[in-house]
Amino acid sequence: MKSKLMPPIENETLTLTKPGVDDGAAMWELVKDSTLDLNSPYKYLMMCKFFSETCVTAKVDDRLAGFITAFIPPEADDTVFVWQVGVDPSYRGRGIAGRMLSELMSRDICRQVRYLEATVTPTNEASDSLFKGYARRSGVHCDVKPCFPSRLFPGEGHEAELTYRIGPINEK
Repeated sequence: MKSKLMPPIENETLTLTKPGVDDGAAMWELVKDSTLDLNSPYKYLMMCKFFSETCVTAKVDDRLAGFITAFIPPEADDTVFVWQVGVDPSYRGRGIAGRMLSELMSRDICRQVRYLEATVTPTNEASDSLFKGYARRSGVHCDVKPCFPSRLFPGEGHEAELTYRIGPINEK
C-alpha cells in the first residue's frame, strides 16, 4: 500500500493510506467508543477489503487516529459518497478529517469524480464544519438538501439526514 507522510502533529508523524483488512477492527473500536452510528464489524472489514481505494486511514505510528469509509455509487460514477468519518478523540481538532478528505480526493480513483456527497444530521456541527470547510478550501459550492426524514428510521430518536453535495470538483 502506498502511503503519504504528512507533517508532524507535535512530535508525531501522521500517515494517510488505504486501509487493509487488519484495520477493520480498530475502525470498529474507534466508532464503538464514539457518538457515530456503529455498524457491524463486518461492514468495516468489507470496506477495507472491497472499497480500500475510496477509504482512508490516518495513523500516528501504528495507531489508528482516524478513518474515512467511502464509495463511488454505481449509478453516479461522478460522485464519491463518504459514509463515515471517524477521528480518535485524542486527535480531534488537528485537521485530520480535512486531510483525509483531501487524500481521498487526490487519488486516481477520484480523478473523474466531480462531487463529494455525505449525509449529516442537523445537529452534527463537526461534520457540518468539515464538509463546508472542505468546499470553501476547494473553492466550490456545498449544497445542503433533505435526504432521509427521521420517520424512515426504525425506533425513535434518529434525526433526519441531510445530503451535503460538494462540487463540482476536479473541473479542468
